[in-house]
Order: sequence, then C-alpha cells, then structure tokens
Amino acid sequence: MPAEPETADESTPHPTAVPAAHGALARRVRLPGAIGIGLASMIGAGVFAVWGPATDAARGGLIIALVLAALIATLNAFSSAQLAMAHPVAGGAYAFGRRYVGPWTGFSAGWLFVTGKTASAAAIASIAAAYLYPTEPTPVAVGLIVLFAALNMAGVRTTARVAMVIVATVLTGLAVVLIATVSGGAATDLEPVTSILAPASPYGVLQGAALLFFAFAGYARMATLGEEVVEPRRTLPRAIFIALGVVLALYATVAVLLISTLGTDRLAGSSTPFADALDPAWAPLVVVVAGIACLGSLVGILAGLSRTSLAMARGGDLPGFLARIWPRTSAPAVAEAIIASIAIVIVVLLDPAQLVAASSSAVLLYYAVAHVSALRQPATERWQPRVVAIAGLVGCVVLVAALPPVSILGTAVLLAIGLVLRMLAVRRRPAPDSGTVAS
Repeated sequence: MPAEPETADESTPHPTAVPAAHGALARRVRLPGAIGIGLASMIGAGVFAVWGPATDAARGGLIIALVLAALIATLNAFSSAQLAMAHPVAGGAYAFGRRYVGPWTGFSAGWLFVTGKTASAAAIASIAAAYLYPTEPTPVAVGLIVLFAALNMAGVRTTARVAMVIVATVLTGLAVVLIATVSGGAATDLEPVTSILAPASPYGVLQGAALLFFAFAGYARMATLGEEVVEPRRTLPRAIFIALGVVLALYATVAVLLISTLGTDRLAGSSTPFADALDPAWAPLVVVVAGIACLGSLVGILAGLSRTSLAMARGGDLPGFLARIWPRTSAPAVAEAIIASIAIVIVVLLDPAQLVAASSSAVLLYYAVAHVSALRQPATERWQPRVVAIAGLVGCVVLVAALPPVSILGTAVLLAIGLVLRMLAVRRRPAPDSGTVAS
C-alpha cells in the first residue's frame, strides 16, 4: 500500500520547533524532553510493584529473568529506533505495520497497544491512588486520570516538562531509598548475590522475565511521539537508548539490593518490597516516591495512547473524530478525552492486579509486529542486521507463551473483537474508485 504522508520536513537543518500543518502535530519535543517522557514512562509503577510477582515466578532465577527482560527490551529498542528513524510519525508499530506489512497487521498492533495500555493506565492510576490515599483509592484514581489527560491536552511540551519534573523527583527519591537500604535496611546482613543464583525452573524464569518486561515497556512512548520530535532521525534513537540505558542500570541496582536485603522467599511474598527492605521510619518517603513514579507512568501512557488512537483514526481504523487536533495546543484532545474516559470505566469496574499480565501480553505482541515491520524494511532503511529483529520477534513470542493462560486468552479475545469490528467497518465502506487499493 502507499506510504502514509509525512507531516513535516524531517531534514530541518536546525533543531528548532516545526509549526504544525493543518491537521498535523507540531514538532516541539527536543532530546531532553523525549528522554524525560521515556524515563517517566519506564520508571513508574513497575519498579515498585513488579518485583514480588516476578520473584514468585522466577524464584532463584530472578536476576536471569531480569537480564532476559532487558535483552528483549534492548532488541525491541533497536527495531523501534530503526523504524522511527525511517518513519517518524505518530502511531508507533501501528504506523510501521501498515507501511511495511499491511493494514490488518498494523491494525492488530494498534488495537493491542490501545486495549493493553488503556488497561495498564487504569491499573497504574489505581496503584498510585492506593499509595497516596489508600482509604478511598477509586475516586483518587479517577481524579488522577482526569488531571493528567488535561495536562496532555495542553500540548506535548507541557507533557515533556511534567515528565522531566517527575523523573528528577523520582530519581532523587530512589537514590535516597537505595542508599538507606544499603546503610540501614531492615536486614542487618546482606545475603550474597551469588547465593541467590540457584537453579530455577526455565518456565518460571521466562514468566518472571515477561512480568519484568512490564517495567521496561515505556520507551514505546517515544516512538509513538515521533511526529512531535524535532529532528526525529537523530533525536529518537538517542533518546531511546539513553533512557533505556539509565533504566537498565537502575533496575539492576534495585534487583541486587532487594534480593540481597530481603532474600528470595520474602521478596516473592512482598507487595511493597522497598518498604519491607527499609526501617519503618522511611515508609513515608517510599509512599511518596512510589506515588509520583506511578504518575510519571500515567502521563506517558496517556500521551502514547492518544497519539496511537490519532494515527488509527487517520488510517480509517478508528472513528475519524479521534484525529481532530486542538489548534491552540496542537494536541489530539478528543482522543485524549475518549481514552481517559475508558480508563476511568476500567478503574471503577476492575481490579488492577488482574491487568498487569494482560498488559504485558498485549505489549509484547505489539513489539512482535514492530520486529516483523523491521524485517520488511528495504535495505536502504536498515542499519542493523536482520538477526536483531528475528531474535526480538522470537523473544517476544516466547515471553507471551510463558505468561499465565488466562492473560493470553484475554488478549486473544480482545484482538478477535477488534478484528471483527474492523472487518465489519471495511465491509460498510464505499467501494474504492478505480485504480485505488482498499485497506
């Protein structure tokens, strides 16, 4: 099918913001803002909530699972960067899949992202509310979604500034927490890390890696913002790899300290590992840092969701009104409002603990489409060996297969619903004029 039109000139000689054309998003995000959005998306609920269930699955193989999750995330980053450099528009793997594979594949990626990440946004809002106001979390979660959707409607530069403030606050708080863990944690003697590398079930390690991947997936937010980044072919790869490198170093430090302080069994049963690893006097700091980190994830996820919905509406795969751009801020305000409304319904109706594995399943399949798209790129657009995309594709599929069957089934049902809805919509479209190709 023909390539989707670019909305701005990516060869702009100077790193200045590019005004938005009619119906297009403006290029206003520079390298620090893109890194901030990626870090805020990754350093969020996952780093505070994922260690218990991942350790319960991987047991003595937690570090191996972390390395495996990091490897898959790195492979995903390579394919995402290669695709974003060649096709820097909103939509991420949805746009990549449509361009390089076909409309149905692109739709599948976009639908998986929108459904999986909307559920994830609801879960993260609930987790943040549980930290910040545990007595009445649901109204607080609803309020947080409304607040951050409104901030995103104010424009991507506002999103980037809020993300940078959140990242700086969370990194500072985490540094204090980690130093306190080493100097005065709940355990007086640190357990040697080598003693934790005990034999583990291969299936358990894979499932632990799939759960840990939930904490790495935020760099997709930078790819979905490709249409709003200044000099995207330079900025996006640098932002993705810098943000991912910072997060890998942070998570490795956190994993070593938590398993050394608490031990495998205690960590596996902990829902608040940072609080358990510290003296109770530090609990208020943990609560505040965890809540702010969750808010960072929420603002990034809502921004990425609205941009993917925008791209799908442009492609005719979602209702056209989702593609409307608010002229004052060059933001997809309608898409932001609709996504926020759906997330609010999920917050009210569902338990966030049920949503994490399903979100991981959907997002891993989303990245699988990105790898297939990278394999279909012409040689002139590729700067990495094809084996990178092949290894990433296999890794994503293997991790999905290792997740609990109920999450796989739920993802399959959601995808089937989306495909049926698209089939019905395609059948109702007017017949294409002679010489055009229907999607």
